[in-house]
Parts: sequence; C-alpha cells; structure tokens
Amino acid sequence: MRPAHVYASMSEQQHTELITALHGQWRTATRMVIVVLSAAGWTASEIADLLHYDPKTVRTWIARHRSEGLTGLPDRPRSGRPRKGSRRLGERIHTLLQTPRSWTTTRIFKALGRPQLSMSTMRRRIREQARWARPRLIAKSDPNRDTICSGIRDRIAALPAGSVVLAEDETHIDLLARVRSCWMPTGLRHRILTPGTNVRRTVHGAVNLLTGAVHHHISVKNVSVVFCYFLQQLLDAYPHAPIIAVICDNGSTHHSKITQRWLAEHPRIQVIEGAKYSPQDNPVERIWAAMKRQIANTATATINDRIQQAHAFFQHRTDAQNLATAAPWTSPWLPPGYGKDFWPGA
Repeated sequence: MRPAHVYASMSEQQHTELITALHGQWRTATRMVIVVLSAAGWTASEIADLLHYDPKTVRTWIARHRSEGLTGLPDRPRSGRPRKGSRRLGERIHTLLQTPRSWTTTRIFKALGRPQLSMSTMRRRIREQARWARPRLIAKSDPNRDTICSGIRDRIAALPAGSVVLAEDETHIDLLARVRSCWMPTGLRHRILTPGTNVRRTVHGAVNLLTGAVHHHISVKNVSVVFCYFLQQLLDAYPHAPIIAVICDNGSTHHSKITQRWLAEHPRIQVIEGAKYSPQDNPVERIWAAMKRQIANTATATINDRIQQAHAFFQHRTDAQNLATAAPWTSPWLPPGYGKDFWPGA
C-alpha cells in the first residue's frame, strides 16, 4: 500500500544547489512559478520565503507579468561590461599578423606595446582575428615561368598525330615511416617503430596526360643511367607512337651528358624541361602525395617490404583514378583543347 504522503529529503548542500539553480540557469522558470503561486493566492512574503527572494523582487516580477505577459519574464538585453582593450586592438592584431613570423601570444603582447590586458584576455582577442596553424612552404618561382610554359604548349601542339605526352618526376621512399595526422582512439597514441638505420630508394614515375596510365620504376639511386633505363621503358610501352614527349623538372640527370648521348641515339623520345622551382606544374607530384598518404604511419621490417607497398599502390589503381588524382588539365603545360582528337588527322 502506498504511503499517504511522500516528502522530498535533501541535505543542506543539495538545498543550496537547488536554490542556486533556481536563481541562475532556471530563473525564468522560477519567475513563472512566482506568477502561478501569486494567482493561487500566495502573498509576496510567502513566495519570497519559499524561493529565497526579497518580497520586493517578487512583486516586481508579478507586475512585469501583469503588464507584458509571459514575454516580460526572461532577462532583457544588457550592455554588459565595457570590452577590454581599445576598439582598434583587433585591427592592430590583424595588421601585425600579416607579416610571417613565429607569432605567439607573448610576442604579440610585446609587439603591441604591452596593453593593459591579462594574457587570457589577450589570447581571446587574438583568437577573434587568427587561428593556430602551420604556415605553408611554397617553392621559389621561376621569373621566366610563363614564357617556358608557353613554349611547352607550343611544342606539344607541334607534335605529329598519335604522339604521347607524359609528365615525369622522381621521389623517394624510406624505410623510416612517414608520419601523418590521423584519427586515433581517445587516450591512445599509436607508436610507429623506427629502424636503426634508414634506407632510401628512388621512384621514377610518369603519367600519360591523356589516358592516365602510370609507369614507374624503383632503383637504388637516382643517376643518369637509371633515368635512361626508365626512358627505355617508356619507349617499349608505346612502340607505335611517332614521338614520346616526356615533360620533367630541371634535375641534373635530365640534361647530363649521359642522358644527352642516349637521347641522340633515340630520337623518338623528347625530354622537355619545365620551369625551375615550379613543382606545382607537374601532375605527378599529386600521384606522389597519394602514394605517401597510402603508406604513411606503417612500419616495415625491410626496405623490400616498403618497395612492395609502392608497387601495390600502383597495381591497385585504375587509369581513371590516376587521371583524377593527377588532374593534368590543371597543369599549364597542356595547350587548350588537348585530348584524343587534338592533333589534325589523329
């Protein structure tokens, strides 16, 4: 059988927490209770004793409800305390951060002349104008880049029908794992084992700017003989192409005496060097980025295992994926309208 009456039981601390909440985050609901109790016949003094208010405050909210209704019970907008720091402080911070430097809160504080602010307030004002991030490294630009790219487009346009245009580049893979930011379980930080001694291998790669087919070769070292061997692979891959144009950067192996002698013996292939300090022009750079993301955060026992990872990356990718990743149509090397029917009579 249920008891006739049930009463709440709480400690003094719980009672204090409850009253504090009624005066704080739920104060609008408390004002509604004041109006309801007043309508039920409670006096202002009785309501004040119950809710720990002053009777004058109770009468204020009853009068506010009588004149404005329910919309008059929430807090009205307040101007608040004047903001710390001058109005121009944000503009000064923004102007200061335009100049690249390893800016910290303390350095900005000193550069602004030590304004009368706490460091926490200073940090908050900085966060309104900036974000904490790493700067981006960019390559030095070639002053003749536009002229060189225009010449490359003209050379491609002058090739005979059925020619193949490839973008070529080299990169390195290491036994030492490349580390990239990734999601990890909360409270757990993955640990990647490092080798006692790092070992490096060179990867030569070329992407067909029309079909997206990628050709690659992995060697111990990047030397002219290896570059010529890779060019021979490209010749064998396109036996019927009248000209194979290979666009690359200005690496020393691309114009060495050994390479020049080899090219003189194989006129069907042409090596075209792009502008200096312009890796963003080469679509193969984006292929390298995708490969390094694929093998990042993995530790292998031997360099042969790392090489197998690189081979697997290329084996499991389609030409369409390579073409979408490389996005050769964004490169300034290609003339407008480059495609399957670009050359007359193709």
